[in-house]
Amino acid sequence: MEPYKSILQNIERYVTLSDDEKKKLIAIIRTTKIKKRQFIDQPGYVCQYRNYVVQGTFRSYFIDSEGKEHTVQIAIEDWFVSDFYSYITRTPATLFVEAIEDSTIFQMTYDDIEGLCKEIHGLSEYFRISTERAFAFSRKRALSNLSMTAEERYKEVLDRYPTIVRRVPQKVIASYLGMTPEFMSKIRKNLSSKS
Repeated sequence: MEPYKSILQNIERYVTLSDDEKKKLIAIIRTTKIKKRQFIDQPGYVCQYRNYVVQGTFRSYFIDSEGKEHTVQIAIEDWFVSDFYSYITRTPATLFVEAIEDSTIFQMTYDDIEGLCKEIHGLSEYFRISTERAFAFSRKRALSNLSMTAEERYKEVLDRYPTIVRRVPQKVIASYLGMTPEFMSKIRKNLSSKS
């Protein structure tokens, strides 16, 4: 079970699984190596996997009618990343999910997870909790975008996710925060002159 230690620890933050239940979960996991700039989801195709990041970094984004990219999620180790709307509704994806670094992910199909969740209450509970937490975070982010200044949003990401700020290109962070890289650069200069 050692290769699956990270995902099992993630699950055990919320629920307890028996050794037999852990073995059943491990049996449905596919370990996949992803190269930098490779896509794991693309618009037009139904998202087949719930992807857990073992090692590496990803971003989810869409391209608007003017060709501008809008990053909606950045994911690092111990986070899930997919076009979750496509995954849950079984409809074509609207997001690109791209590796920012060479990465390793655990992939689990929708049907495999649904089957196991019917059999293992703890696993069903875990995915319910993780989905609720993702929804709550998404709601908080939407409110932050409406109520906080650009500088406050940048400081929040800087304080909460210093690892992301160090590993992810500035243009991706700017896109995530809804600003241009040039504007974010001005914010960074302002903050460094204050300290």
